[in-house]
Amino acid sequence: MIHSTLRRLAPWALAALLAACGGGGGGIGGTGAALGTMRVSITDAPSCGYDAVNVTVEKVRVHQSATASDGDPGWSEVVLSPARRIDLLSLTNGVLDELGQTQLPAGTYTQLRLVLGSNGPTAPFANSVVPSSTATEVALDTPSAQQSGLKLNMNVVVPADKVADVVLDFDACKSVVKAGNSGRYNLKPVVSVTTVLSDAGQRIVGWIAPAVAASAPSVSVQASGVPVKATVPDPTTGRFDLYPVPSGTYDLVIGAAGRVTSVMTGVPVVTSAYTYTNSEAQPILPAAAASAPRTVSGTVTPPAAAASAAVSALQSFTAGPTIEAAFAPVDADTGAFEFSLPV
Repeated sequence: MIHSTLRRLAPWALAALLAACGGGGGGIGGTGAALGTMRVSITDAPSCGYDAVNVTVEKVRVHQSATASDGDPGWSEVVLSPARRIDLLSLTNGVLDELGQTQLPAGTYTQLRLVLGSNGPTAPFANSVVPSSTATEVALDTPSAQQSGLKLNMNVVVPADKVADVVLDFDACKSVVKAGNSGRYNLKPVVSVTTVLSDAGQRIVGWIAPAVAASAPSVSVQASGVPVKATVPDPTTGRFDLYPVPSGTYDLVIGAAGRVTSVMTGVPVVTSAYTYTNSEAQPILPAAAASAPRTVSGTVTPPAAAASAAVSALQSFTAGPTIEAAFAPVDADTGAFEFSLPV
């Protein structure tokens, strides 16, 4: 169990288990060029304050040039026909939704564009949110996605005669921005592109005490205070599954209501095996807070900066890491934000 705040991953916890863990496409390639295949999936981190976050994907476009414009030659694309409406909140705890694959020239691809459908005048909307406070579907404004697509930087190598798997990790919590009291919600996409090198690894699995898991705590792996992948555990079993995670060494951060933030350092991720932080028989039980949480609030100024602002609360540990303890959405109109943080 992790009581207090800091613990290094014990060697016994690195049990290795080898396991085998949409749409159509159109590729553009020159005559005689070596070809490979890119397969694209989508997943999500946990959302805050919403019962659903829906996006409708029409196509995924990729290019070898990071500066290529929408009309330049050399684009390859995965086209979803018909377009697919996806509730991002159903894609947590290791769940992926495959969008499709396409054959394309072998090489290094540095730009990806996610093209979303347009909203109609009435619900159900192509892109929408359902705030937990109202349980009513509201259109999600995505103007850039309906033109040339959401532009994402990536660095994915597609080998000749092989398949390159890429996952779009869509952080719905950080991507949905409320616009004051207007009733509008804007999409400010926070999406990372991860290459999956093997279905036998790049995964962190563990268990949180079910009594704590029922309150939907956040579980994330971070590097130097920057979240890399986040999820919520199964509310019944407490099992959490962080996938895919690039190879490396991370801090595992657990935040639960009414409890201090717990951190496990030195958690390794490899491509050849799963990383188990603990067993189901010995679930993690974050320590209870010494006192009630405190509210921290503020305003981003000038108002024009609010639309593109993001606010995080960082926590530093003595002789330990600095981690992101919480993230607060910034109101796009007023610039207001608010945290509830343990002492």
